[in-house]
Amino acid sequence: MPPRHISPQSFDDILRELGDDPAIPDPHGIRKTPSPKVDTPPQNKTSKPAFSAKSFELKGLTFNSLWLFGVLLLLCGGGFFFYFDNNKSVDVLEISTLQNQLLALKEEFEFSQTEWASEKDDLYQAIEEIEVSIHSFEEKRPTQSAQSKPVVIPHEAELRRWRYLGITRMGAAEQAFFHTGNSTKMVVKGGQALGEWRLTQAEKELAVLTHPKGKSITFKSTQSE
Repeated sequence: MPPRHISPQSFDDILRELGDDPAIPDPHGIRKTPSPKVDTPPQNKTSKPAFSAKSFELKGLTFNSLWLFGVLLLLCGGGFFFYFDNNKSVDVLEISTLQNQLLALKEEFEFSQTEWASEKDDLYQAIEEIEVSIHSFEEKRPTQSAQSKPVVIPHEAELRRWRYLGITRMGAAEQAFFHTGNSTKMVVKGGQALGEWRLTQAEKELAVLTHPKGKSITFKSTQSE
């Protein structure tokens, strides 16, 4: 290894960095022995300044607590104010909405009443028109019935001139006698009298001739008269 040249100043600096190591020689007397430490007795502190500082801290703490309490009180008051003010605004809005709804219902009710009144008038007018039509129909009906020709059944007028004389029974057969105005005619019960007229009922005092169209002629016995 080639030799390295170290200047005396660099060597002294190295010794200072190494400290008080007895194994390293100190030919130039650079190393200095450290001076012994002397313990200084603690100074006696008077209790009065400490008490004053403590009192100052307590006073500051009391002042800060009151200040914080006041701030919290103001914040709570402001919060309650905004809360109730907000609720008041909401209540006012709800009341306004309800009033508008009530007004709309009132207008709708009035409109419905107007419609009901109009429909009621129309209904009464329709009833009056129906009553007038019924009266007119009743007045015209007798005229139409008088003008209509009655249904004429053949031989009805001729049969009404007949006279019932009575009945005879021969076993199960019953025979009725009629006077036609010219002669006497015998008709068996259930038999044909004239045309489609048949003897449907024969008793001692009366006899009935019936037509298929539903019309009938009742004869009373001349003997009972």
